[in-house]
Amino acid sequence: MKFFNLVWAGIWRKRGRAILTLLSIVNAFLIFGLLQGLASGIDNVAKESTAAVLMTFSKVSQIEPLPMGHAAQIRNVPGVTAVTPMVIFTGTYRTPTQYVPAMAVNVDEYLSVYPKVKASAAARRAMRETRNGALVGAGLAKAYGWKVGDTVPIRSLLWTNRDGTNTWPLKIVGLLAKGSGPGMMVNYDYVDEGRTQSKGTTSFFLLKTVDPKRATQIGAAVDRLFANSPNETRSITPRQMAQSQFKQIGDIALVINAIVGAIFFALLFSVGAVMTQSMRERIPELAVLKTLGFTDGGVMLLLLAETLLFCLFCAGIGLGLAELAFPFIKQSIGFNAAAGPILFAGLGFAVALAVICGLPPALRARRLQIVDALAGR
Repeated sequence: MKFFNLVWAGIWRKRGRAILTLLSIVNAFLIFGLLQGLASGIDNVAKESTAAVLMTFSKVSQIEPLPMGHAAQIRNVPGVTAVTPMVIFTGTYRTPTQYVPAMAVNVDEYLSVYPKVKASAAARRAMRETRNGALVGAGLAKAYGWKVGDTVPIRSLLWTNRDGTNTWPLKIVGLLAKGSGPGMMVNYDYVDEGRTQSKGTTSFFLLKTVDPKRATQIGAAVDRLFANSPNETRSITPRQMAQSQFKQIGDIALVINAIVGAIFFALLFSVGAVMTQSMRERIPELAVLKTLGFTDGGVMLLLLAETLLFCLFCAGIGLGLAELAFPFIKQSIGFNAAAGPILFAGLGFAVALAVICGLPPALRARRLQIVDALAGR
């Protein structure tokens, strides 16, 4: 801290150049934070899935509906303890950008499958008694200013109401505990009775099994029930579903790492060139510092400190902006994208960048001879 003012003044010696360099480093770490946070969020979708739960959907296509009659047969499969239909009911609120992730379910059955999802007894009772009732996640309610008792119009992206519109008025009867459940749950019967197509069907079934280790075996038994029928099924865990969907997009981790690698490779050249040029311009100043009693090692450490402080300062801004963006990303894509350990990895990259770019000019400054420097040689 003794030489902080000297180091800070050295950073902003050429203010215009420093600002341009700052913008390039901030931009690089902002991209790094966003991409790595997105990759981390994708991994969490798979890791947080419950292994004891199975998803049963059409073997033909994941968007092909299944008849509700399958539910009674699935309940009789040994090892299945609960079954609930789920209809994708995703929509928007007042504007197309106000995304509402929603599912139409039988709430009591859903909570039997997912006991970690918390809803009060009063909220569950209100859902049974309110045909157009809805349970809303605490985060979603806070984002849109909803409270219990409000009736909100949700414009479904998939289902037309029997009044000829895509608007479904839903009454909020309770809130889900923070961090649990989908964004919104509505009554399956309300949606099924009101929609104009695919009545008596579900997008897929959720099954709770007695033993996570037997989930694959139980899923195979379910699929054998409907083999060679008009509505054959495929049963997999939500974790397997998430992994298969992401694989369809491609190897996201590889793409993200390639982009980040290219950015930092380019950054090495630009920051390295700036630091080298800065050192050349300051040769007489460095000679004066040595004349005043600074050791060779002291001058070298001063230059390294400048580079390190500047890179950490810029990286902190870029990663901070990425952290601020994550709540908006979650609202847009429907799953959590968070930095977590990525922030520390980013700061580690900043230190590595500072050392690689700052060490060559710092070593040159260490070998600088006072007489030669003052003479301009």
